[in-house]
Amino acid sequence: MSAIFTVANKEFHDGLRNRWVLSICIIFSVLAIGLAYFGAAAAGKVGFTSLSSTIVSLASLAVFIIPLIALMLAYDGIVGEDENGTLLLLMTYPLSRWQLLLGKMMGQGAVMAFSTLVGFGSSALMMGAFSDTTSWSELFGPYAVFIFSAMLLGWIFIAIAYVISASVSEKSKAAGIALIVWFLFVLVFDLGLLGMLVGTQGNVDETLFPYLLLLNPTDIFRLVNITYFADQNLTGLMAIAQQTQFSTVSLFGGLLVWLALPVTLAMAIFNRRGL
Repeated sequence: MSAIFTVANKEFHDGLRNRWVLSICIIFSVLAIGLAYFGAAAAGKVGFTSLSSTIVSLASLAVFIIPLIALMLAYDGIVGEDENGTLLLLMTYPLSRWQLLLGKMMGQGAVMAFSTLVGFGSSALMMGAFSDTTSWSELFGPYAVFIFSAMLLGWIFIAIAYVISASVSEKSKAAGIALIVWFLFVLVFDLGLLGMLVGTQGNVDETLFPYLLLLNPTDIFRLVNITYFADQNLTGLMAIAQQTQFSTVSLFGGLLVWLALPVTLAMAIFNRRGL
């Protein structure tokens, strides 16, 4: 385990040195505080609104930016080392392939976790300090669920990025595939389900349809955060899924399964990769 933590520590400090941590923290903080404060501007209101509206809005924002940042952070984790000629050097150390891969994932996962905590946590601090309608005790539970689920979402896409990175021989190809993967998970999947609803004129089994959302980690992330606010008015696929009684524990279990699958796949691919 010491070898894994050594690699993880190096990756985290590389993130600090390359300004990844600072950049992601600033992006998350600006977007989270801005959305929390100006989220109701379309309705003619400026200021912190209800907690439920804020969390659901932040979840809708995070589902776009977290996967993209995670993929861009880790897409060259293996292929970049290979192109730079350092992968072969790393393999001469008393370090197995799975230790190297897991250490790199953990280090970049720590970058995402720290940035998510600081970035989105800043909006909780601002809301607790300046909101007249929400107390500190009311903030803790929903924000804890939101931030932890956001961390898991970031880790899932870091693992997916390593599947890509271990599978290709060029960084440019890895970057292109990473963008395609982001596009498929974040946009195309939900559009496909909406197309199914339109094509069948809504004649889809309402008990089965919400389970299709479990095939996409970004949708599970959104489901985790709307289960706290059953009274929130939602539209589209989330409105359908809101009628299904998924428990928060089962949804977190779904995210953990989604995390385990690409980690296992990345290890299998990396073990067969030539040096």
